[in-house]
Amino acid sequence: MSAVSAPAAAFARPRTELPVPAGRAPERAAGHPLSLGRDARARLGGAVRALLDLAGLGDASDALRLAVLVLASRTPSETGVVEIRTPELGRWLGLSASYTASEVVSGLRRSGVVSVETAEGEYGQDIGLKCRVLPLWAAQDVAGHPLNLAKKEYATLLRLLEAVMAPGWTLRDGRVIPAGLIGTRTGRGSATDRLALLLLVLEARETGRVRLCGGAVDSKRGRAAATVARLLGCSASAGERVLERLEDLGLVRRVRLRTDSGLANRSRLMVPAVAAAHGRTNADVQEDRALEPEFSDPDVAAGPGEALDLAAEAQVSGVPVTNEAAVAEPDVAAALHTDHLHLVTRVVPRQLSGGFSGEGRGAKGRRPERACAREDRAVDGETAVAGFRSLMAEVDPLRGEKPMKAPVDEQEQEGAVAAGAGARLTAMGGRKTRQRGRSELPADLDLRVALTPVSWLWQGLNRWQQDLVVEAVKLELAQLRQMLEWAGQAPSVLAARLTSRLKETGGEALITRPFGWIIRRGLVRRPSCSDVRCDDGVRLDTGAGCDSCANVLHSRRAWRVRIAAEVDRELPGLDRDARYREIEARMRRHAEAEAAGFVARQAEAREREEWRAAARAEAEAQAAIERERVAAEAAARQAVACEDCGRERSAGLCEACDHRRQVEVLVGEAGLLAATWSADPSDPVAVAAVAAEVRTAVEGAIAASWQEFQEITDPADLAAAGPDAVKDAAAHNAFVVAESAAAEYRHEALVMLGRSTEAQAEARKAFATELAKPWFQALPDSDDAQRAATEAAARAQTRTAEHLLAVRLELLRTQARPEPVRPAPWSRRLPELAARPLDGEALEVIA
Repeated sequence: MSAVSAPAAAFARPRTELPVPAGRAPERAAGHPLSLGRDARARLGGAVRALLDLAGLGDASDALRLAVLVLASRTPSETGVVEIRTPELGRWLGLSASYTASEVVSGLRRSGVVSVETAEGEYGQDIGLKCRVLPLWAAQDVAGHPLNLAKKEYATLLRLLEAVMAPGWTLRDGRVIPAGLIGTRTGRGSATDRLALLLLVLEARETGRVRLCGGAVDSKRGRAAATVARLLGCSASAGERVLERLEDLGLVRRVRLRTDSGLANRSRLMVPAVAAAHGRTNADVQEDRALEPEFSDPDVAAGPGEALDLAAEAQVSGVPVTNEAAVAEPDVAAALHTDHLHLVTRVVPRQLSGGFSGEGRGAKGRRPERACAREDRAVDGETAVAGFRSLMAEVDPLRGEKPMKAPVDEQEQEGAVAAGAGARLTAMGGRKTRQRGRSELPADLDLRVALTPVSWLWQGLNRWQQDLVVEAVKLELAQLRQMLEWAGQAPSVLAARLTSRLKETGGEALITRPFGWIIRRGLVRRPSCSDVRCDDGVRLDTGAGCDSCANVLHSRRAWRVRIAAEVDRELPGLDRDARYREIEARMRRHAEAEAAGFVARQAEAREREEWRAAARAEAEAQAAIERERVAAEAAARQAVACEDCGRERSAGLCEACDHRRQVEVLVGEAGLLAATWSADPSDPVAVAAVAAEVRTAVEGAIAASWQEFQEITDPADLAAAGPDAVKDAAAHNAFVVAESAAAEYRHEALVMLGRSTEAQAEARKAFATELAKPWFQALPDSDDAQRAATEAAARAQTRTAEHLLAVRLELLRTQARPEPVRPAPWSRRLPELAARPLDGEALEVIA
């Protein structure tokens, strides 16, 4: 397989191999950029979808997404750095240079997908761009990654984009390079149209047909519009508008099939340029019939982020066929049976030697086989070893005999409704039924990459087993992401592990229990040493040999050399066989000693882990006891009555009393704030007078606010709320008014202190200092200089006022705080106690 098709095969949709038809293969114009082969189309389509599915482009506009694709196509494989001018990038997108510089380039920086270095132009705008698509560069040399493109694949992608949307150039020598298919489309929506046409070209087959999406779609829009919408990730109405614009430009065509009855039939979405590149004429595009069978299974519907079907081949030759039956527009959503073609070339010509009925049914004249019994055979008639059907070929009981083991009879049960896309009920031996699993791999790209090597085994699992396998794969991928240096390598590493396990087994055909093999052998990591990154002697993060395993091997070889030297020194006369047996015996004893030591270390590790578990359990128990104690204390504290008013269950202080205390503190603070500028801080009488005035004013404001509250409140509502509700409301009202008054008095104090002599002096100094700075000395009277000096003076004045307020408040608080009474020293207290006369009782005791 070529370098292009090998990575693409990792993302291929697994399908049953079909016989190759006889007849001439369709011709393709050599060298045309749009004449991509199946492998190249899948490879480039996977890379484009991987870029569009990046997390940084989730909510990005179509212009930004298309810019990433343009930069990716122009990426040099050696450096990864794209040098392009902003107007040229805008021409590729069909946008103006100003819009590209302001929206697209800035969006590329914000997305984190592209690193952008710019060279400014004459007016400071971004002209020269050096861009690097970071995920594309990070995926280099990562096996199996969809963005790991080779140099020729970069060239193919660039030629494809040039053929689709190149803006066209006029060279200096007068030669003209024509624009692409949609290169002349500019203005609003041009980026969306270009992106849609590129995705349709990548989805189009050699006949120019685009595989339409399956499932239920809007009948008013049609399946073609729904397909475009799913490719772009937009609504069906937006997809219909894009499709109509492309049709008006003649770039796509919706072909309605003709029927003999004249009724409406299914429509097909065609890209005529792709068909022409492959040598198809306009008539072939108009009247193309089912050269490739079309299914409406939702599981195989086209959509963003899906890989192309690489395994499906044409089942018929190029012989013209009659009209086929189809469903009238709008296309139905139910899964349809495969259309049977009337005139085809037989794959294996049937040769009958006689007219006996048994020969028509097989070599032994047995009962007719199932419809799918010979679909897995090769072209030359040989049976392909590719499925469980070949394993059951030997089971051939007669009509009246019972087989030793009933084969699986896969048939769709009549009247059964599928539980999911592609699900059926399968009849098992003993008339039991079970739900068949999904034939397609999961839609998630990481799961699809990881499970691609076992895609055939995946088809043999039921739905329950598939769900368990998906969970196991997700768990293993999460562990691999923690081990690997780059988390994006996890799916390819797991796929390589499954491939290696299959080679050890001998192939998928030898696996009789797919579920057990995948869970217990395929996905299990087998470390050969103590390193968690080791898997069968290979490092998971680097792919190189495991150093720890090499050390173990080196240690064992060193022990063998040492033991051989000991044997030669202790037993010099042994012959070759005896020497070998002695060395092996000592090596076994050494290995047993190492194993015993390993077991002892494991036991010690288990004991330490048990001790840690016991310690953790004890700590958790202590924490639980502490939590219970804290909860009990909180409950007991909550049950204490209020110490001011006696209200029960108030945690020692009810809300109303708490507000009253805070109001007293705020009123006192407001009085001190007013006294800082309106009274002499050293005069207690003046300070007390100011505080009294402030208290009177605040209490009046509180009374007025409460009166207003009573006027707008219904007394019945207050009475219904309970007796404590009025007290709580009054206390809260007083707290709000006092808090607002304290803030106002503080602001007033700062304003008045800002007018003080000290603050004015500081402001003048700051004003002069700002004007004296070197950059203002030339023009001190300019608007900038005066503005900067005024702002500096205002800041200095504010700082001085805040400093004066803090100093004066501290002085007032110190004066208002009562001095603690200190007891007299014992040298002064003892003479007074000695002179005090004793009472009568003390005299009697002394006597």
